[in-house]
This record gives sequence, structure tokens and C-alpha cells, in this order.
Amino acid sequence: MGTLKIGWARRDITVDKLTDLPGHIVYRFSRGVYDPISCTALVVDGGDDTAIFLSVDCMSLMPFVIDEIRAKVMEKNPEIDVWKILANSTHAHTGPDQRHDTREKLNLDRLMKLGYTREQLEKERERTEIMSLRSYVDLGGLDVMSGDDYRDFLTEQASDAICEAYANRAEGGISAAYGFAVVSHSRRTVYFDDISKRPGVKLNAATALHGHAMMYGNPNDEQFSHYEAGADHTVNLLYTFDTKGNLTGAVVNIPCPSQNTEGLRGVTADYWTDIRREIHARYGDIPLIGQAAASGDLSPRIMHYRKAQDRRFRLKYEGIYDDSQPENINRELYARRDIAERVAYAFDEALAWAKKAIVYDAPVKHTVKTFELSRRMITDEEYEISKSDYEMYMNMKPEKIEGDEIEQLEQRSVGPSQALRNKALMLRYESQKQSDKHSTEVHIIRIGDIAFASNQFELYMDFMHRIQARSPFRQTFIVQLCAQPLANSGSYLCTERANEGKGYSASRFCNVVSYEGGQELVEKTLEELRKLSD
Repeated sequence: MGTLKIGWARRDITVDKLTDLPGHIVYRFSRGVYDPISCTALVVDGGDDTAIFLSVDCMSLMPFVIDEIRAKVMEKNPEIDVWKILANSTHAHTGPDQRHDTREKLNLDRLMKLGYTREQLEKERERTEIMSLRSYVDLGGLDVMSGDDYRDFLTEQASDAICEAYANRAEGGISAAYGFAVVSHSRRTVYFDDISKRPGVKLNAATALHGHAMMYGNPNDEQFSHYEAGADHTVNLLYTFDTKGNLTGAVVNIPCPSQNTEGLRGVTADYWTDIRREIHARYGDIPLIGQAAASGDLSPRIMHYRKAQDRRFRLKYEGIYDDSQPENINRELYARRDIAERVAYAFDEALAWAKKAIVYDAPVKHTVKTFELSRRMITDEEYEISKSDYEMYMNMKPEKIEGDEIEQLEQRSVGPSQALRNKALMLRYESQKQSDKHSTEVHIIRIGDIAFASNQFELYMDFMHRIQARSPFRQTFIVQLCAQPLANSGSYLCTERANEGKGYSASRFCNVVSYEGGQELVEKTLEELRKLSD
């Protein structure tokens, strides 16, 4: 019928164990499962080339994850081109830790099959061990699942899903579309005054570093001016079909992190759980690839309209609204449901016209490149501040330890976690002496007349629009927080105006790459897109 072959598979990656939930400055521990998390694989085979998508419910894909997935897939099915695996996180801050913290559990022999030298791997293992909070915090006898154990479980499940999706390839078709759903809002508030000059402000706080802007700043402030950016309410969609035109799955690409209930002490996929539930209610248990488009300066929270939002949810969900929960918890739980209903409506509306133009024969081209981007350089002054703060936090003792064993452990972790934040900056300062460039793996994928472009960052929205506006393709999906060989995939990449405004996400702690490097990412991505369009 055509050249396209499509395969899908999913795996449950939930664990009901005591585990760290990364994504905040301090240790936070899961106290059970709020709802299941999963990873989903999609293979699109055009005959001459293949695109392999993997979406994982987690905050970020940590060091060694993509390497172990690729190495395990290579062992299980040598036919698969493992370099064509593009893995992204949904950026839910409520998935278990995957960080390396147990030396003997990292299989270097397996990873060397990917072409790494033992020296490279030993160096990276040493770096990650230095940054492991377990090395600095007494667990107090608690049986906390190690990041290594969870990473081994996750990579086993993910590699199985990829191999199954590859084996499931069958003739099929695709149709790209887009709809609109209000999910994201700007999360950076801008003030008329310089916040750093206000009384009592700690100038070098790791989560602040104020100027005129602030992440999640209070808009109910007489000096509040505006939000730094707008928002993007586009939902990019790629539907897949069998040869009879039946819907078999979809890629759902939303410019917003999945973090309404990021503070829950329980495992959850956040609003992706609710989106899947809504779409499954309409179309059956179809697999969905969840992707976060560029949204480093966006979040699913509307900060200046909370009173109206609380009333909306109380009335809209009358009869099921849980009055026993604090209002701030309800606000985010029902916001997840509210978001899911809007996304499902966009899914319905777009599918109604997208299925009129299913394509069964389309070129697939997949380029994997390493871009060299200009670093956000650490100054001598910044280094000295972090060096001093590192020593201060390493010697800091909690004023009071109270609560149960888990709460006490979280309190003991405050000083060391802040210290490691400064330690990371100090290591960057040393490494920038070797190079002023940051290497990053980028995937550029063509499927017919649409394209996907990946990046490792919490990329600010403006960079996405710059790429999409100049892309030669009819529709361009930007996928952020994609896994990197050896390294962590995180780090914000802020714009020029954010760099001027300062604040969390636009600071020395948050930006490995400079805003100039962000524009380099734009230009290099566009160059590769043009090559694939020829």
C-alpha cells in the first residue's frame, strides 16, 4: 500500500518503593503511587531510514539512561539502529530517581559497545558520583531505592518497548495536524523595581538571583508589571493509522512541562495521566507519545487568576470536588483534569479533519548531529561566591529536626543539596577552561512534509518560534528535554530578555548554554532542516 511501517509499544515503569523524586533543590520522597507512570515507543520506518521515538514519564532523563537503553536494544536486536532513538521526558517532577550512585552497578563493558572508551566512562562515572546526594546525606537506615536500581529497571522496560515497537511494524499511515488548548502560561513575573534591592533579599540565593524578573513571583505586588513572555496554546499532533484508516496512536506535543502536582509526595505522570484518560475514553487504549515542546519559561499555572480558578473548579466539578483537601492541592489536581479536557477536545477537533488526508507513502529521513554551542561562562566572581557558599552549606546544620523518618531525612538534605548546586557550578568553571563550547546531541527528523527537532534543554519559547517561523517544513515539532549521551539532559536555555531580567531559570546555576548559544541552536537546527527538505 505504501512505504510507511509503524509500530507501537508501551511499558509500565511504576515502582511502589521509597524513592527520591528529583526536580527540587532538596530530597523529596515518594510515599506511594498516586497514579501509574509509563514509557511509550513509536517506530516510523520509511524503508530507507527510521525514526524511533521514546517518551518517558519523569522529570529528566539522567546520565547514562539513553546509553543503557541503546546498549540494551543493541543486545536484544542488532538490526535496530540505536542512534536513531530519540528519548524525551514529559517533565513530570514525580518520577523516581535514575541518578548513578552505586559504582558496581554501572555496566561499563556494556556501554563500551557503543564506542566509548573505558577512560571516558570512568571519568563520567566519577563526575556523577561526586554529584550524588547519597554521598553527602545519611539515609538514617531507610531502605531508599537507589537511582541505579531504578535506572536499570527503566532502561530494561524502555529497551523492551523499543524492540517490541520495532517488531510490531506494519504498513500504516500518518496525518499531522494541530489544535488549540490552553495549557501553558508564562511563569516569569516582571516588576518595575529591581527585586535585588528590596530589604531582606538574599542576593545569591540558588533559587532566586533576582533582578527585575522572578520565576513564580507574586503578581499581587504593587510593583508587578507584566509576565515576561506570552504563551503558546498550539497542540501539535501526529496521528498514526492502520491500512483501513483506523487510529492506532498519536504523538501529542504540548509547549508546557507536566508539573501541576509537582509537589506531591507520590509517583504520578501529572497531567499526562489525565490526558491519556480523556483520550482513551474516546478512542480506546491507544498509545500516546507525550512530548514537551519548548517551554522553559512556561508552566500550567495561571498565577494572577487563582481565586477565579478556584471558583471555576468548585462549580465545574460539583459533586466530586474534595473539600477535605487544601484548596491549593485541589487547584492543581482539578487543573490537571481541566487541561486534559481541553487537550482531548483539541485532539478530537484536529482528528476530524486530519483523517481526511492520511499519507501511507512518505520519505523518512533522520539526522543525528552534535552541535557545539557557546557556554554560559562562569565569572571569577561567581566562582568565588559559589566556593564560599559550598563550604557554608556543607557545614550547615538544620535548626530543628522533626517529623517522621522521611521528613527528617528531607530536612538533613537541605544543606548538602544546596552545596552540590554550588559544586556543580564550580565543576563547570573548571571545565570551561578546556572549552567555551557545550556539545549537545540533536535529532532532526523528516516524515513527509513535517519535521521534528530535538534539544536537551528547558528551552525558552521564543527559540521555538524562531525555528518554526523559518522552517522549510509545513509543520515543525520542537521536542525539549531529550536525553543526552552520558550527560544529564536538563538546564534551562533562556532568552536575551530573561538574561537581563535574571531570576531562577535565567541564572548562573540554571544556564549551561548562553542566550547566544540559544540562537546558535536555532541557526544550526534550521540549517539541518533545510538539508532534509531538499
